[in-house]
Amino acid sequence: MASITIRDLDDRTKERLRVRAAKRRHSIEAEARHILRTTLARDEVPVADLAIAIRERFRALDGIDLTLPDREPMRPPPRPTPRRR
Repeated sequence: MASITIRDLDDRTKERLRVRAAKRRHSIEAEARHILRTTLARDEVPVADLAIAIRERFRALDGIDLTLPDREPMRPPPRPTPRRR
């Protein structure tokens, strides 16, 4: 297995990584591996269909049921105002 060193990581990024790792009960190293693995996996297969890309993006939420408002009749189109000469 390969190993890498990341130099010049700003303090804010390091702190955010530490907090994220703690929330998931991972080490900072394990969290960094997870972020790299999942981010790079997304880049493997480009999706041509926007609907599929959106569905994949929100798959982790296990679906959400939205209540849609009742449709109203269409409004009439605007009428152009006559030009003044």
